[in-house]
Amino acid sequence: MRKLIMKMSISVDGFVADINGETGWMFKSGDDHSRSWVLNICASAGLHIMGRKTFEVMASYWPTATNPFAGAMNEIPKAVFTRKGYDPTVKGFANKLKTEPLSSSWAGARVFDGDLLSGIKELKAESGSPIVAHGGAEFMGSLIETGLIDEYHLITHPIALGTGLPIFDGLSKPCELKLVDAKVFPGGVIAHTYRPE
Repeated sequence: MRKLIMKMSISVDGFVADINGETGWMFKSGDDHSRSWVLNICASAGLHIMGRKTFEVMASYWPTATNPFAGAMNEIPKAVFTRKGYDPTVKGFANKLKTEPLSSSWAGARVFDGDLLSGIKELKAESGSPIVAHGGAEFMGSLIETGLIDEYHLITHPIALGTGLPIFDGLSKPCELKLVDAKVFPGGVIAHTYRPE
């Protein structure tokens, strides 16, 4: 069984994006130590999963990126979850994906367009390194609802947005978590690691 890890940046008042979906605020408080911590999580993955919207944003950026995260984000296999059929090779960024040397994990992403719960169970049943989930509020909220997340890495940034997009809003039942680690970084970011009770 593979472990499913959620990695998510969050404001101190519980939002993962502002009301317009913007996330630029999360890059202001990061430092080399917090970025290294996040990179270790990304690089430890055997599979990166995400919703379709996040997939399209990331697939248009990472194949040409040169920062330290690029290797992990381009070389590790992907799976994309969508409620409708989807072909990663026919979107507007398809030509870029076909020409970039590290892009095969994007163009060859596995597509799950059925029930999220059964798709996650299928992936977790496989052998290999952990599954790391990336995504927006909608995908992450749905993932939490499955009850299949083994570890939550919530990277709390020192900003209150006042309003925005939450991931724990509207849960059908409480999500009881146990804090297993907390790290404070020089830029003010705090990384909390939780496991389900």
